[in-house]
Amino acid sequence: MDFGTYETLIVEQQGKALVVTVSRPKAMNALAGQVVEDLWALTEVLLGVGRDGEWPVHGVVITGAGEKAFVAGADIVEMQQMTAEQGETYSRRMQDVTLRLEALPVPVIAAVNGFALGGGCELAMACDFIYASRNAKFGQPEVNLGLVPGFGGSVRLADRVGIGMAREIIYTGRAIDAEEAHRIGLVNRLFDDAAAVVEGAKATVAELATKSPMAVSTCKRLMNEVASLSTAEGLDKEASAFHTAFETEDKVEGVRAFVAKERPTFPGR
Repeated sequence: MDFGTYETLIVEQQGKALVVTVSRPKAMNALAGQVVEDLWALTEVLLGVGRDGEWPVHGVVITGAGEKAFVAGADIVEMQQMTAEQGETYSRRMQDVTLRLEALPVPVIAAVNGFALGGGCELAMACDFIYASRNAKFGQPEVNLGLVPGFGGSVRLADRVGIGMAREIIYTGRAIDAEEAHRIGLVNRLFDDAAAVVEGAKATVAELATKSPMAVSTCKRLMNEVASLSTAEGLDKEASAFHTAFETEDKVEGVRAFVAKERPTFPGR
């Protein structure tokens, strides 16, 4: 399938995964306006692909070109020339990208090597999982520039690491290394180098490809929906999703294969 051509992104289907590389290595892959527009355009294509079993891949891997950075952050040089109104437009456009990544029916994995600061950390947190090389560094350094997080950091970081730790990271603007990010739950898994991170992410997508596409998609949607609900409201949503899962062909095939001690072949419906 043709996923489009972009000025700042390299988009390749590799096995079961769609690998998206932010490619501005001379600028450490900073989120210039063009990168944001390219990511927005790609998510527009992906949201139009279809749902669940119609998808040609089972996961999206987002990474950065070069050895120094996943995405170093927002483009500060561009931001220097922005008015307050232009800054808000920039913020809202990238926020829309992050919401679109969360709305995709397949998991998205951030494969982080080097710096993931500010907007780079926020892009990673919009993904379902964050895998990182041991030289990765994370942080929300906006206060060092007289700014605040603009692409979701004040919302998603607390969900990942808890409100107290999120406040310390955001208020101080400190960067944390990969080991610390893994310890506090920001990072799912650590790898030795950039190549291993991407390969690890692709291996997880290959594993996901053996599961029910309908079930994985529903789990992603359900977990996003219940995040802001009370326990009782979340349980109600879960019961409804459980009901819907019983009506799918994937459930019929999964249960049949389990009873027959066979490997299931999920139709994705």
